[in-house]
Amino acid sequence: NFDETKLQELVASIKDKGIVQPILVRKGADGYELIAGERRFRAAKEAGLDKMPALIRMVDDTNLLEISLIENLQREDLNPIEEGKAYRRLMDEFGLTQEKVAEAVGKNRATVANILRLLSLPALIQGYVSRGNISGGHARALLSLKTEKTQLVLCNQIVKKGLSVRETERLVSEILVRPIKRKSKAIDPEIAAIEEELQRLLGTKVRITHGKKKGKVAIEYYSNTDLERLTNILRSGAK
Repeated sequence: NFDETKLQELVASIKDKGIVQPILVRKGADGYELIAGERRFRAAKEAGLDKMPALIRMVDDTNLLEISLIENLQREDLNPIEEGKAYRRLMDEFGLTQEKVAEAVGKNRATVANILRLLSLPALIQGYVSRGNISGGHARALLSLKTEKTQLVLCNQIVKKGLSVRETERLVSEILVRPIKRKSKAIDPEIAAIEEELQRLLGTKVRITHGKKKGKVAIEYYSNTDLERLTNILRSGAK
């Protein structure tokens, strides 16, 4: 799939300057088969070209898939999750190391490693990245959090409040330096479920301290705007 806006930008560029980078083909029984450059090929057709520069390669079926994947990784409109899945496929199906993948796509190994780490995030967060609701920078910040639950709670805040990557990194740092309490005391599963439900409803961290006869509910906020948002939620629920 191609981003339609970027495809049309390429069409306009081809009409103006022609095709700068040739497509790759291999000779088949019935003519030539496209190996790499489908986006350029489609754009050239839309631009009205009946001829385009091409390089002919002697490629077997195994190398064909590898070259197609590498070509796909060189597209500008890939989101970080698509990129990570393509790296993973190159490693799993062709036995490439991270270093070899980095060489093939012209990036350093650290960049490839960081993109691959995004695939360890919960599917919901990966979906947000794929759809552009949060950026790769947001997702990398969330990787520092120790539990999926905490990652999801903060991700929800990013989407709802439009937090920047810097704001997200600051919140992650605050979460990581908080003292861990109640480690020695088992948490009542029912109370834990209520905590989780309140966090989902309010979009922020909620902590319940439960005693035999009484307890307290602590609701965290991170700005005056956040406090106002929580107040409005609680007021609307009280009506």
